[in-house]
Amino acid sequence: MTSVSALNHIYRTGLFGNHENKNEENLLKISEINNLLIVQIVQYKNSTIPFENTDIDSLKLKNEPLSVVSNNDTRILWNGPKNWLLVSTKKDLLKKISEVFAETDFAVTDLSHSRAIIQLEGQEVKEVLKKGCPFNFNILQKNNSVNSTYNGIAFTVDMLDDNPNKIRLFALRSFGESLYHSITDASLEFGFKVY
Repeated sequence: MTSVSALNHIYRTGLFGNHENKNEENLLKISEINNLLIVQIVQYKNSTIPFENTDIDSLKLKNEPLSVVSNNDTRILWNGPKNWLLVSTKKDLLKKISEVFAETDFAVTDLSHSRAIIQLEGQEVKEVLKKGCPFNFNILQKNNSVNSTYNGIAFTVDMLDDNPNKIRLFALRSFGESLYHSITDASLEFGFKVY
């Protein structure tokens, strides 16, 4: 089965907004990320199995708000109490996840084709997010994640780096185009490059 990009009808590369007479390196960079494994892992309320010792791609689950554990290939975002979002470049990891988490204690759901992922990078990333989201992005640091809304669209923010600011936004695929339009509109004043 061929994967079709969530933004394939509207995604165009180039320079946009207030980019004239600015060094291209200083512009915001916006891109769509494809072909990642996205899995939601939820421990059932009646489960008594300790999850702290569970190992996936050499990473352990943390039940701590805003936390992200990561390595070069995989990131595990805290999504809520005993609820995590695993994002990985390793597509074959799904089989291992299904083996590690018994279906009597955990719900494991492959969300790979149901999410749009937009990546933003640059100095003004937090300013763009502040325009449409009530969360205080001044406290967001590297390896933090948060669930909120942007102009009424539910999304997850994953802070990949803070020097320079680099984030991924996850939204339902059906809202991907709306989120992309909102983010690019908010980026116009700074100038941005889509690649």
